[in-house]
Amino acid sequence: MRIELEKRPERSTLMALLSPLIAIGLTVVSAAIIFSFYGHGPVESLYVYFIKPLTGWRTVQELVVRATPLVIMGVGLSLCYISNNWNIGAEGQYIIGAAVGGGIALAFQGQTPFYAEPLILLGGIAGGALWGLIPALLKTRFNTNEILTSLMLVYIADKILDYLVRGRWRDPAGLNFPLTANFDNTLPALFRRSPIHLDAVFALVIVAAAAILLWRSLKGFEIRVLGQAPRAGLFAGFSPTRMTLFVFAVSGGLAGLAGISVADGTMGMLQIPFASGYGFTAIIVAFLGRLNPIGILLAGLLLALSYLGGEAAQIALKVPIGITSVIQGLLLFYVLACDTLILYRVRVMASEVKVA
Repeated sequence: MRIELEKRPERSTLMALLSPLIAIGLTVVSAAIIFSFYGHGPVESLYVYFIKPLTGWRTVQELVVRATPLVIMGVGLSLCYISNNWNIGAEGQYIIGAAVGGGIALAFQGQTPFYAEPLILLGGIAGGALWGLIPALLKTRFNTNEILTSLMLVYIADKILDYLVRGRWRDPAGLNFPLTANFDNTLPALFRRSPIHLDAVFALVIVAAAAILLWRSLKGFEIRVLGQAPRAGLFAGFSPTRMTLFVFAVSGGLAGLAGISVADGTMGMLQIPFASGYGFTAIIVAFLGRLNPIGILLAGLLLALSYLGGEAAQIALKVPIGITSVIQGLLLFYVLACDTLILYRVRVMASEVKVA
């Protein structure tokens, strides 16, 4: 007896819409089981993890702060995935964007010209875009696997930032901690004494722009055609090479924007460690949102909730903070499993008996 996956003749539209909800439901059940191993009841633990972070204005603001970089990066990654280009290195592009923009911010220490903040943001975007173009160029020029190259570049980016912050960028007044001086030019907060900065507005604009790009423009049609039917795209005159470079540059640029927004807004400096895992979590956000900008916005809020819930559970339930990564990993597993079962049906085949 063997188990095989047989491709379905057509994809169920209803199940495609319901699969994220099914994945979320299965994740909630799995989280309850995990918490029970630590001796906590399912109602109490699920309340602490999923509901409690939404009960205070301060925590709701923190939810928006955590969701903003996830949404920005998730939208960029979705463009890659729709076009059948696999960018797994958003974390590295996030780091390099923060490093380039942070370097410009440090160059303006002691000065606050009106053009400093735009230059800092543009530096972050350019740094992330250039870092994203490296795996794109390797793929188009040497046919290398972009999954491996983009992933390996994450660790190189991390070491570059580590070298800079522990070296010449280290704050002499920082008591020997690996951090830079506070930036004099930072993203403005949206409200007085609020942790929400201007990057939250950027996220909403990017979601709207991506929706228009994908569904109301020729470039969006090109992205979708080359992702779903490459041969048809070639007959239409679309270039897979130019598309690969385009989506990696946009994805990297948005990841760089997310990185410098966190460094220049939420933190106001660069410090080690800076990598937060947001670049990898954004992959979950993109797929949970069905590669749709509006869905990614909602998925970003949900994944941000998982971070806050993990911190709340660590304090209230005395469970390891690593449980957040476990629950996020389960969510990705269930999303991919549901997507697989939408496209394929499981068949149990009887083993053939060979007669000698």
